[in-house]
Amino acid sequence: MKLYVTDREGNEHVVPAMPEWPLMECIKAAGLPIPAECGGCCLCATCHVYVEPDWLERLPGIEQDESNTLLEAIAARDNSRLACQIRMTGALDGLRLRLAPVP
Repeated sequence: MKLYVTDREGNEHVVPAMPEWPLMECIKAAGLPIPAECGGCCLCATCHVYVEPDWLERLPGIEQDESNTLLEAIAARDNSRLACQIRMTGALDGLRLRLAPVP
């Protein structure tokens, strides 16, 4: 499985993805600059990503904790999600996302 991740400079990277891994861990394992300061606890929004609109309906629903944390994110949009809260599945193979700005 793989993800297509666009970094903050606009470069696209093909990122290998392991089943059930949080997207954040896949992105970190590929060496891309995603701070993930809270380690995936849904507290800091430093793993904030923008999901390509065609993929939004395929993602699991957003939980209240994630929604609350995104309120603190820089430049949150309708397609904002926290990469720590989405686990990789076969249905997400080929997912396209962009790293959001960090403080």
